[in-house]
Amino acid sequence: MAIAPEMQHKAGRKLEAIARWLAYFGGLTLVSIAVLTVVSITGRKLSGFGFGPIKGDFELVEAGCAIAVFSFLPWCQIKRGHVTVDIFIARLPLRIQAALGFLGDTLLTLVSAIILWRFWLGFGEKFPYGTDTFRTVLGMGSKPFFPETTYELELPVWIPYGLSLIGAIFFLIVCVYTMWRSLNWTLNGQEGSV
Repeated sequence: MAIAPEMQHKAGRKLEAIARWLAYFGGLTLVSIAVLTVVSITGRKLSGFGFGPIKGDFELVEAGCAIAVFSFLPWCQIKRGHVTVDIFIARLPLRIQAALGFLGDTLLTLVSAIILWRFWLGFGEKFPYGTDTFRTVLGMGSKPFFPETTYELELPVWIPYGLSLIGAIFFLIVCVYTMWRSLNWTLNGQEGSV
């Protein structure tokens, strides 16, 4: 009774593999931020010995955290790792539990689409390249008057935006997939049944 269960399994395996590697990238980004922070703080404490903090460390931490968060979202969604309150739901029949899971996945897909839409508009405001026609076709709006950069390092702001945007796009794709998976679970009468 499920909708294209074999295709769902194939798509799920591929999406899970991509989400895993994206999460590894996010984890590597967080480890790099932690090392950067330790080195910067150590340098600050050893300033009497000729060392100092890393210039622009807070800018790198800010950009890295945004990239990491959007890298983790697809993995969290595909593994159903978001916070839920199951006290009431656990007592309901399995089909109702599956239907509520489908409802939750549908709402999260809507939210991820809104996040991506707003993120895309923000990226368009930061990205200083492309002809007016190209930008209009992609819905990016007008070019900014000047390319925005961070204060200390003068890192172009569109770069971390673009890296985070990759995670946001994939988050929406995974949300659409989990909606399909949840619909199949609902049609079969319980979660994890396909």
